[in-house]
Amino acid sequence: MTPGKAFLTTEEIRPLAERSDIMGGWLVLHCWGTIAAALALFGLWPNILTFALAVVVIGSRQLGLAILMHEAAHNALFRNRRLNDFVGEWLCGRPILAELAAYRHYHLTHHRFTQTEKDPDLVLSSKFPTTRASLKRKFIRDLTGQTGFKQLAAQVMMSVRLAGDHDAVETAASDFAQAFKARDLFKSLPIFIGVIILMGLVGNWWWGLTFWLLPYLTWFQFVLRVRNIAEHGATEVSENALQNVRTTLAGPVARLLVAPYWVNYHLEHHMVMHVPCWRLKAMHALLVDKGLSGRMRIAPSYWHAMVEAGWRTA
Repeated sequence: MTPGKAFLTTEEIRPLAERSDIMGGWLVLHCWGTIAAALALFGLWPNILTFALAVVVIGSRQLGLAILMHEAAHNALFRNRRLNDFVGEWLCGRPILAELAAYRHYHLTHHRFTQTEKDPDLVLSSKFPTTRASLKRKFIRDLTGQTGFKQLAAQVMMSVRLAGDHDAVETAASDFAQAFKARDLFKSLPIFIGVIILMGLVGNWWWGLTFWLLPYLTWFQFVLRVRNIAEHGATEVSENALQNVRTTLAGPVARLLVAPYWVNYHLEHHMVMHVPCWRLKAMHALLVDKGLSGRMRIAPSYWHAMVEAGWRTA
């Protein structure tokens, strides 16, 4: 049974689960439009502040593309299945070296066995709570590009190892810390490089390297880790749908830089996974109106989520 049916009626879930091709298209357009706006801002006023802002905003929108691919994995981005899969694959996944089919298979297993011994993501969340020193080391590795470079190198090696080995492809996802990474990298690499080239054509030759590769190797890795920690780090290892996952409240700045497209409402997503992301806030309000907020694991901010994960622990 869907966890949400223990707290919401079918009549309450049905309108929340309604998908919209118009809204799906708007979200994808908004994500790429925000990337274009960040580039335009730097192009119009090139200085260190607009440079840093562009890198951070584009890195957060790379996470946004991952989130929209996640929507497509749940068939929630568009009503039309073919459109859902095409856009999720080629406009959201491949530009960040991700693969929809691989992610869908892995991620649905995570939903089925959330925070149990069969959860493929348990290896990520079981590390928390940890110490502040450990978190700092992780964040420094992310922001300096060490994590991104290491994962990209591992992805290249995986693609080489899997070339022509169809049996190995079935188990490849377990070799990646982030399951959405494309196992057949060489199908995604031309799209990734194409974005770099396009940015270079729009601006100076170095724009693509600076405003696509650099954010991918740094800020994207950082916010991806923060999101992963906030969702399941230091939560209850059980089948309790109100405590084995965390919703993190996010203001405008957090939504811009860390948590785009309502990804912070993760508890609600686990309640009914096919509810589109843009309806999760309404679902959260409905659960609160039912008096469930005291039983739900909710962090007031991403800072509080990091504290729960061990930031204040020596």
